[in-house]
Parts: sequence; C-alpha cells; structure tokens
Amino acid sequence: MATAKNIAETVRELITPVAEELGLLLWDVEFLKEGARRVLRVTIDNDEGITIDDCERMHRAIDPVLDEADPIDVSYDLEVSSPGIERDLRTDMHIDLSVGEAVEVRFFAPVNGQKTVNGILVGRDEADHVLVEVDGEVCAFARSAVAKLQTVFEF
Repeated sequence: MATAKNIAETVRELITPVAEELGLLLWDVEFLKEGARRVLRVTIDNDEGITIDDCERMHRAIDPVLDEADPIDVSYDLEVSSPGIERDLRTDMHIDLSVGEAVEVRFFAPVNGQKTVNGILVGRDEADHVLVEVDGEVCAFARSAVAKLQTVFEF
C-alpha cells in the first residue's frame, strides 16, 4: 500500500482543480488513521471564510473524482472542513498566507532555553527558517527545530 503522505499528495493533485473551479483554496489534504478508521481529511479555505455549504459543495464535487481515480485501496471516511481560526502552518503556502498573524512556535527541544515562543509571523527565508517577530526583534528558527507552528487567536 502507498504511504499516507503519497496518498495525500495524489489526492491533492486530483482535487486541486476541483477546488479552484469552486473558487476555493485547497488548504490541506491528510490521510490519517484515527483509531480503527482511516480518514481522508480535506481542508478548504477562501477569503470570505468557509461555510458548511462550501464543505458540502466540495465533498459532492470531489466524491466522483476520487471514486473514478480510486487512489486509496482501503475503506476510509472523507471529511471536508475549514482550517479554523487557529491553524497549523505546515507548508510554505500556509506560512506565506499567514504572514502578519499572531503565531505560537513549539520546538522539539528548547531553543535559547524556551520550548515555546509567541510572536508575529514575518515569513520564511531561503535557508528554511521561519521568521517571527518576538518582542520587536525578528528571530529566525530552523524549520527542522519546529515541532508545531500555529496561528493563535486571542479572545
């Protein structure tokens, strides 16, 4: 069986044109094992925000595409959702689209004595660093050291 990452990439290639046709941004595709079940999680977004109707339209539009291509050889549940207010930033696209947002950076091991840093996302650089403004200073964190990068919403 193909790896979960390969399945997600194959599905991404198949459904990106469908999302674009619907005026949606394909934020993420994940193929996960949750307990005893397998889940294909498709996350969509757009500038106006995502409604339940958007999720339903996307689900109905990609169902026949996935059935015809049949990229997954096990039974799975298809979930279509929005990325939510607090979003995991896992790809270059996620980072680029979230510049200026408040973020939390969690590290695998402490960096400068800290396991977590909060600041404003400035972007990324060619050396594969995440750039975050912390207390008025732009800090560069190696992406390989970052366990999780997530937008934060202050209520």
